[in-house]
Amino acid sequence: MPGPKLDPVESNTELPKHVDVVIVGGGIAGVCTALELVERGKTVALCEKGQIGAEQSSRNWGWVRLTHRDPREMPLMVESVRLWKDIDRRTGQQTGYNQCGVTYTVDTDAALEAEHHAADALQSYQIPARILSREEALEAFPGLSLDIKGALYNPHDGRAEPQKAAPAIARAVQHMGGSVHQNCAVRTVETKGGKVSAVVTEQGTISCEAVLVAGGVWSRLFLGNLGIDLPQLRTKGNVLRTEPVPDGPEGTVKHPEFAMRKREDGGYTIASATPSRYQLTPDSFRLFAKFLPTLKNEWRSISLGIGPAFFEALRTPRHWKATDVTPFEKTRVLDPEPDTALIDKAFAVIKASYAPFKDAKIAQKWAGYMDVMPDVVPVISPTEGVKNGLPGLYVCSGFSGHGFGLGTGAGRLAADLITGQGPCVDPTPFRLHRFSDGAKIAPMENIIQR
Repeated sequence: MPGPKLDPVESNTELPKHVDVVIVGGGIAGVCTALELVERGKTVALCEKGQIGAEQSSRNWGWVRLTHRDPREMPLMVESVRLWKDIDRRTGQQTGYNQCGVTYTVDTDAALEAEHHAADALQSYQIPARILSREEALEAFPGLSLDIKGALYNPHDGRAEPQKAAPAIARAVQHMGGSVHQNCAVRTVETKGGKVSAVVTEQGTISCEAVLVAGGVWSRLFLGNLGIDLPQLRTKGNVLRTEPVPDGPEGTVKHPEFAMRKREDGGYTIASATPSRYQLTPDSFRLFAKFLPTLKNEWRSISLGIGPAFFEALRTPRHWKATDVTPFEKTRVLDPEPDTALIDKAFAVIKASYAPFKDAKIAQKWAGYMDVMPDVVPVISPTEGVKNGLPGLYVCSGFSGHGFGLGTGAGRLAADLITGQGPCVDPTPFRLHRFSDGAKIAPMENIIQR
């Protein structure tokens, strides 16, 4: 099943012999880091096994939200929103960013009370979120009829276009002197004198001083081949887009059964708020102890099953040499089948409760895999300090289904760490060695993800 159509990026024709930094992975985190580095005068080669932004960076909801963030992420998300506001000017490209505001509706008194706490948390960052009554919430969406108790509204939340954003930023990287190489998988990292010296790609070797692994759900496999443990699993998100809807709302809305936001093409991106059935893999068992706190916190919403993903993972090599054809070359783009029952149900709720959508038609459905960490907080970190970690090797991955909005800030923080510049936020919560230094690893309770 083809995924969403991406804006094109034309690859550079020649692989450089040497750059300051090689970035492995062309999703939103990788391209934003590349942008930061070239703006600072660094030479950069961005290598992507498939196409820029073709996996989860183009398959997500497109939300850029501050609301319902883990407190450990909030300083970085505040920085990210600041950067999103300026991204089109910096790049000379169009990412579709729009600070449209988001309304989070709830249908129980307990959920409304939780939103009061969420609003209070946002106020501490001078974010003017407020609680709306049922009438106020529905007034912003004429024709919407839902049985809700009220809502939280945050005018500082927004949206961008996932199919445009990463490609747009990648093109800007090229215009500023960086190189982008699609269908060019990085096979491994070479070392000299105990630190990073080069990467070996399927198209040749690039010598470098630093490497950033920003490979999304592939990061664990890549790092594992180097003997570095990134405790990462993956889960699936499902999305549909509609054809243009006349008189549809400008605002973005979240409901316990669906999430919806307007697209630049006049259609709407719609998703189910119900998680997909989680497909167990061998890593699910290898990492069971690390993910147990998350399982205890989320067990009511998790449905488990063994399916094709389990056997596919069993067949996937976990170790290879620089001369081998790697798993990254065998699967250029992960394109899972969407759970149509979930998104069809969400769409049915919208059609039945929202007048402008009565005759709306589905244009496309797709799914994407999200990279999940045990504490649902990303890793943006050097690898030094963990077993087999290397000077010059960095990670920017594990965004746990809410990394699109964080992409700009994550790129700035990763670039700060690589260049030794004072970090834009405290990097401590994102360190890789938190999983081995005795820190308590657990997700924050009462955080509504996405």
